[in-house]
Amino acid sequence: MGGSGRGSATGGGWCRCRSRCHRGVRSGDGPAARAGGRWEQSGPARRRCSGAEWGREGMGCAPSIHVSQSGLIYCRDSDESNSPHQTTTISQGTATLHGLFIKTDAADSIPAVLAYQSRQPPPFGDPRRKERRDPGSSARARTPRCCGIETETQTSNASIRQVSTTEVHIGPMRLMQDPVQVLLIFAKEDNQSDGFWWACDRAGYRCNIARTPESALECFLDKHQEIIVIDHRNSRYFDAEDICRSIRATKPSEHAVILAVVPRTSADQEETSILPLLNAGFNRQFMENSSITACYNELVQIEHGEVRSQFKLRACNAVFTALDHCQEAIEITSEDHVIQYVNPAFEQMMGYHKGELIGRELTELPKSDKNCADLLDTINTFIKKGKEWQGVYYTRRKSGDSIQQQVKITPVIGQGGKIRHFVSLKRLHCANENSNQLYKSHHDDKYTGDNSQSESHSCRCKNRRKDSIDIKLITSQSSDAATLQTRRYSSMARIHSMTIEAPITKVINIINAAQENSPVTVAEALDRVLEILRTTELYSPQLGTKDEDPHTSDLVGGLMTDGLRRLSGNEYVFSKNVNLSHSLLSVPNTTNDVPPCVVQLLENEESWDFNIFELEAVTNKRPLVYLGLKVFARFGVCEFLNCAEATLRAWLQVIEANYHSSNSYHNSTHAADVLHATAFFLRKERVKGSLDHLDEVAALIAATIHDVDHPGRTNSFLCNAGSELAVLYNDMAVLESHHTALAFQLTTTDSKCNIFKNIDRNHYRTLRQAIIDMVLATEMTKHFEHVNRFVNSINKPMASEETSSHNDSSDCERIANIKNFPDIQILIKRMMIKCADVANPCRPLELCIEWAGRISEEYFAQTEEEKRKGLPVVMPVFDRNTCSIPKSQISFIDYFITDMFDAWDAFAHLPVLMQHLANNYKYWKTLDELKCKSLRLPSENNY
Repeated sequence: MGGSGRGSATGGGWCRCRSRCHRGVRSGDGPAARAGGRWEQSGPARRRCSGAEWGREGMGCAPSIHVSQSGLIYCRDSDESNSPHQTTTISQGTATLHGLFIKTDAADSIPAVLAYQSRQPPPFGDPRRKERRDPGSSARARTPRCCGIETETQTSNASIRQVSTTEVHIGPMRLMQDPVQVLLIFAKEDNQSDGFWWACDRAGYRCNIARTPESALECFLDKHQEIIVIDHRNSRYFDAEDICRSIRATKPSEHAVILAVVPRTSADQEETSILPLLNAGFNRQFMENSSITACYNELVQIEHGEVRSQFKLRACNAVFTALDHCQEAIEITSEDHVIQYVNPAFEQMMGYHKGELIGRELTELPKSDKNCADLLDTINTFIKKGKEWQGVYYTRRKSGDSIQQQVKITPVIGQGGKIRHFVSLKRLHCANENSNQLYKSHHDDKYTGDNSQSESHSCRCKNRRKDSIDIKLITSQSSDAATLQTRRYSSMARIHSMTIEAPITKVINIINAAQENSPVTVAEALDRVLEILRTTELYSPQLGTKDEDPHTSDLVGGLMTDGLRRLSGNEYVFSKNVNLSHSLLSVPNTTNDVPPCVVQLLENEESWDFNIFELEAVTNKRPLVYLGLKVFARFGVCEFLNCAEATLRAWLQVIEANYHSSNSYHNSTHAADVLHATAFFLRKERVKGSLDHLDEVAALIAATIHDVDHPGRTNSFLCNAGSELAVLYNDMAVLESHHTALAFQLTTTDSKCNIFKNIDRNHYRTLRQAIIDMVLATEMTKHFEHVNRFVNSINKPMASEETSSHNDSSDCERIANIKNFPDIQILIKRMMIKCADVANPCRPLELCIEWAGRISEEYFAQTEEEKRKGLPVVMPVFDRNTCSIPKSQISFIDYFITDMFDAWDAFAHLPVLMQHLANNYKYWKTLDELKCKSLRLPSENNY
């Protein structure tokens, strides 16, 4: 077999060609040898040995290319070689050996073609000695610019590895990473260099080999390889650490991973420290191991670790380029508010150079004195909780001028799930910049005046909730999940397909649809139309028969009309035993005097599942005073009203004394229950963000008094009976008007219980109007008006915005902006107290059953009195002997509760309530299917 001797670094080597080559010629002498060709000497003359002569009959000398004096790459290809080189083609200035590219320094003296030479298979199938044949391509047209040898990623002629790019994601960016490039720096070829060479081949990497520091640096500056492997085992040929430092001194090395191959230590030797290598610029060390698998594993780990990370970091340059060219001022700070980055727009806006800002704390910069005193605390409270804040903020430029900015601060969560950065987007605030807000104002100057101060208080919090789909996830686990899911689908979806729809609702839907494809002027005109429609009394629903169930018909007739106005000789005389005294009631002198059993019960009063009946039992049917003291203290009512706790306590005592404990349902326990529900709703994020402190106080007072002195009879009953109250209030909202009038009469009659005596007249009038409006909203004749207005003015615009923008921050902006629109706040307060008033179907099952029994008992008593006095029977179905309580509950939920709570849940996010509602509805359905007319199955009546 033909073979070649190993050439030295200085160009030695003997040709052993068995053809016409002179056997004693040393290859590597002269420029041609340095370039990779072979010359033979015959006497005084020299001639070049052709490739055909080398390869005749499969014998002869394999090409051997040596390193020149200048350090250019050397390679060899013989049966004795481990290098994967076969086919050679040499073009002008460049030698190519089967995928190996060699820059030459004697182009004019290189043979035009070195033909393909057949070789015998390597012994024992050693993969490093495996032939890499590609007979179909004798010449690969590539013109390398690197001092190195590059292998293409191919195996044998049986299979060719297709190297493709890799998809990498960094945040929302999608990147395509090219195949990894590797630079091997080895002074001498040995098993270790071959191991890395073949590992690159297996992994599909592009590989270059350099022999000297100069060629290595030149190659790296040309190729910018991601991985550099430097032989650190022997310092005789070059200093590996010097090479590493020289590479690290270049800018492209910022993203390169440099691996040091160190000699293996014996078992009795102590392993050396890696710190010197790290100080020299190496990233890792590799213990000498010529196994291809070991080399492959090391390279692949580096690719998926450091290389992938560095690739992502390089992509960040595009992000910073975008930030630098962004017209909005951008500031990035650490979690400790140390400035880390500002873009040119920020520098221009603030008048600073970035060098003056980066590294400084925000607290070191001058502050404007135009902000509210507590605004910074408010902002920090939000962003420290991971919530986005958006609002108007005054800041001071370097020149000392104060400017007003529209600011959005977004926390960025990093390692450990902790906040690592704050990103602030700032632009100069424009006072009329409200075109994209949900609630467009066409009101008087009192609504559209300077809103900057109130907007400064508007903490724009991110709402991360989903719609009531949580209920679907829970109910789907039950045995009849399909049935429940059919009935209880997403609240937001139901809002757009509500069964009961007033004509005005249809008009608004048509206008909304027309706006989508209308010119700007037309769309603006339609906006004005919608504003008018949403602020006038045009929401009376079309009350068609929802179903033929008599329970539904009776409920609608009894709750939504003012009676049949039939003449009758009977007149219902309303009891006027108003109790103005509170001296005989046993109430605590202070909150510290509350009995321990009551204190223990009230520890859980913030939970929706709080059991009001247990409080009723331990307080001898007077739960309102105790719960009221606890809730009012939690919401700071005394501080707002500037009244003493003793005054509040006396007031609660008087109000509770005027509830009728003889009523099975409309008593002080019901009032306490509604107060509890109202307080629960006020703590929901959207509700709390939409209302002011005055609204909260008004809501709690309205809930407390909303049914005071209720006779246990409906408005229809009183109108039919010709009661004094019906006459007094002209048969319109009789009971609701009486509740508010009596409550204010009781409050202002005695200074000891007058909780309003210390507030100024304007506050009192505003508070009084809000209380009256909420109590009147509990009247059922306008139930669908309130629900429809809430849906069309709040739910649907929000749903449309969420669908179009897919931006949570816009939702927060709308919620915070509600405080600038009193009409919207009124709708929210009305909806809140209405839901609190009839929340029984949304309570835990046992509480729901108890309330159903109590209201049924009250209706039974009314029906009996109507029959006894010859009055029109408003709700005939509520006959004690024939009524099906489950059917009445199903009808009430279907007709009044479902749509209203779907709308309220879509705004306030109440998954617990909606789950209770689904469970309770299922319970009543089960009883009805079993033909059970009572509260429980006969087997459960021992409860």
